[in-house]
Amino acid sequence: MDKARIHRLIVDKLGADLLLLQRAAQTAYEAATHEENVAENKYDTLGLEASYLATGQARRAAEIKQALGLFEHLNLRAYDASRGIQLSALVVLAAEDGSEQTLFLGPEAAGLKVVEQGREITVISPRSPLGQGLLGKAEGAEVVIAIGNSRQVFEVVEVH
Repeated sequence: MDKARIHRLIVDKLGADLLLLQRAAQTAYEAATHEENVAENKYDTLGLEASYLATGQARRAAEIKQALGLFEHLNLRAYDASRGIQLSALVVLAAEDGSEQTLFLGPEAAGLKVVEQGREITVISPRSPLGQGLLGKAEGAEVVIAIGNSRQVFEVVEVH
């Protein structure tokens, strides 16, 4: 797997998501401030609702912009077995049922998914339980994640 290519896919996806959200926030802002949406009585809340929507979308756009900046300045490091899994690692995990998942340990944008050569790669951050569990681990290590009463066990199959 080409980690630099996957990194570029993540940056491109964040950039596309940012543009889309900025356009949506602008549209909601225009709806909120349009003269036809001025409240005529206390039950007329269309303008207020559009304002809330614009605020939420602008906030989400700011989060994506921050994540994009962090990813653009992320140094891709080669895997060093003596240090274990660190930020920018590309990790293949196997669950107890034999299923595998590929993860990119990034500074932000947890949950973002990209596809490279037919394989889905999910971004996780070190703040997530799985991200915390992976830090410092090596290939072949077992990672145990406890969430509530549930316990999940994974094996680190590959690290890039």
